[in-house]
Amino acid sequence: MLKQTTQRKHFQRGAILVEFAIASLVFFIAMFSVLELSRMLWTYNALADGVRRGARYAAMNSPDAAGSTANSTKVKNVVLYGTDAPAVDARPIVYGLATSHVTVTYSGNFGVNQGTVTVQVSGFSFQFLAISSVLGASLNFPPYQVVLAGESAGCVPGVTCT
Repeated sequence: MLKQTTQRKHFQRGAILVEFAIASLVFFIAMFSVLELSRMLWTYNALADGVRRGARYAAMNSPDAAGSTANSTKVKNVVLYGTDAPAVDARPIVYGLATSHVTVTYSGNFGVNQGTVTVQVSGFSFQFLAISSVLGASLNFPPYQVVLAGESAGCVPGVTCT
């Protein structure tokens, strides 16, 4: 009887190590998948919030007369950095987001309670880091667009604005 139990133990040598390797592989894949998907959802939310902030800023400030380039740049800065005048070494709120992804369009006659402004982020591609071989290297996000009506358009209450 003693000889049979020692022979069984002899054949079981290393089985725990193999089981641990298989279980830990599954565990780490699941853990990194959850982390990457959480990072993707955070990025999705940050992009949506950035577009909303940019549209709100654009609705509160009138476009410049000269093609609205300066104000469009400020709106793009609000979308990218969260402020209209970022520091020189500022990083975007989302890694990989650039001014080329942001589009600002004012309707023809934009002013107080007239016209609309459209802020859109399109062409953004989310890069997976840890599990790129499992889920693919990147994921193209859908365009984010917010359309708001002109509010104060940069006018001070009590002062006549045109």
